Amino acid sequence: MARSMRDIKRQIKSVQNTRQITKAMEMVAASKLRKAQEKAEAARPYSEKLKEVVSSIAAGTQDLQHPMLVSRPVKKTGYLIITSDRGLAGGYNANILRKVTMLIAERHKSKDEYALFVIGRKGRDFLRRREYPIVEEITELSDTPKFADIKSIAYSAVNQFETGVYDELYICYNQFVNAISQIPTVDRLLPMDGVGDGEHHGASAAYEYEPSPAGVLEVLLPKYAETLIYGALLNGKASELGAKMTAMGSATKNASKMIGELRLTYNRARQAAITQEITEIVAGANAQS
Repeated sequence: MARSMRDIKRQIKSVQNTRQITKAMEMVAASKLRKAQEKAEAARPYSEKLKEVVSSIAAGTQDLQHPMLVSRPVKKTGYLIITSDRGLAGGYNANILRKVTMLIAERHKSKDEYALFVIGRKGRDFLRRREYPIVEEITELSDTPKFADIKSIAYSAVNQFETGVYDELYICYNQFVNAISQIPTVDRLLPMDGVGDGEHHGASAAYEYEPSPAGVLEVLLPKYAETLIYGALLNGKASELGAKMTAMGSATKNASKMIGELRLTYNRARQAAITQEITEIVAGANAQS
């Protein structure tokens, strides 16, 4: 019984140490989450203004046939998948990877029909183990990534669509709702919808473009697509930190509950040991008398 009590005390100490770690990780994730939300919100006005400019130019340009705006027969599809580099984030990675793999299984019969661009070590390792065709990857991003960190993969994905390597490009990420809820999302990035379709509203001025509106769009459209990728990454980072904060909060609560149960078990074992000792003393006294 004494040995059993020592084991219980050792287990209580172990769980208490784990609770301290999960509590600290929860607080760190909460602090980083605020910064990630602020960064995602700060990037939104830029992308919205860029879309407004692109839409204005496209709507005022007749017979516009830019490859990023025109749908074509789909022979090969590209997927840009955003995951995290580390775990301990609940179902953050599993949810988006499950959605992507199910979509690929439904839409494609052969690996020749698609290719993957992957951001995040968890997604890369998961897809590599299952032998999915990964053409480019980026890992070890910070919790406050800069556009320069993903510029190469964003440029490569957009450029390969523009040159006809892929006929569609989808971006796959977790859309941030709040710290508890993140929605696995797959959006078609290219060809672009809602640009140059005459939906631009509000007052507009007449501009002259040098060398031409089509020339300006040639530069702006790829930058706009890359901006959308960066916005999805910031959204994904906020989702990751929210999921991590929630997961660590749940782990802390579970650890507290386990400590309570272990203490109850320890007290019962201690009480049983004391009762047994009293019984042995009384029995010995009776035997001597």
